Amino acid sequence: MSAESARTIALPSGEEIAALGQGTWYLGEDPARREQEIAALRLGVDLGMTVVDTAEMYGDGAAEELVGEALRGRREEVFLVSKVLPGHADRKGTVAACEGSLRRLRAERLDLYLLHWRGGWPLEETLAGFTDLIEAEKIRYWGVSNLDVADMVELTALPGGDAVAVDQVLYNLSRRGIEWDLLPWCRETGVTAMAYSPIEQGRLLKVEALGAVAQALGATPTQVALAWVLEQGVAAIPRSGSPDHVRENRGAADLHLPAEALDALDEAFPPPSGPTPLEML
Repeated sequence: MSAESARTIALPSGEEIAALGQGTWYLGEDPARREQEIAALRLGVDLGMTVVDTAEMYGDGAAEELVGEALRGRREEVFLVSKVLPGHADRKGTVAACEGSLRRLRAERLDLYLLHWRGGWPLEETLAGFTDLIEAEKIRYWGVSNLDVADMVELTALPGGDAVAVDQVLYNLSRRGIEWDLLPWCRETGVTAMAYSPIEQGRLLKVEALGAVAQALGATPTQVALAWVLEQGVAAIPRSGSPDHVRENRGAADLHLPAEALDALDEAFPPPSGPTPLEML
């Protein structure tokens, strides 16, 4: 297992990033686990899981502070992602929120900044804030999270809206609704799809059919569930607070699912048969 063997996925710009990264939802909230969580994040970077995703919402900034500590001296090794809360997402608020995130992260610039979900502010306001941040060199790319097809069509019709790089959404074996319309739209337009909660916060691991596929492949259910997301051409950002779980997650990047495994998973977790409202956690 090496960093060099990690899978990558392309952004609209053509830049390649790690397809399997690290999420941080709920990290940084328990002082007793802090050192272990920092060690896990650092190990993930060592193993090539260099996309690190966080948000101002996570622990009211505690996750960003943890990431900042974990990445001290290693900022240039990672593709750093954070998110602005919808309530902060007017033009000035987006800039101020980003500056707060940068302080907590001990960073001068984010690689990707996302609108966490759509709120009351017009998309034009948020987009203007993103534009200001790019011009100030405080972010490299911008994107969104939890936006469905209709939202994305509206966004990309705005002046400058077609520069959206990523839509980060809930996607895993048990949440396949985006395959009907959003995922094909992303593929057609070149927007990168990124999956949060790719193992459904652990709930998927209890499904017997997933365990059977994993056993047949000599892998773990976690690895199969993550590898399945990667096989769809979607980036994944599983959260892990322990080094052992990080190593397990990393194994998914080297696992390629044969046709019979994919068929078994389709039978156990059927794809959508029609439009499905975008799900969120």
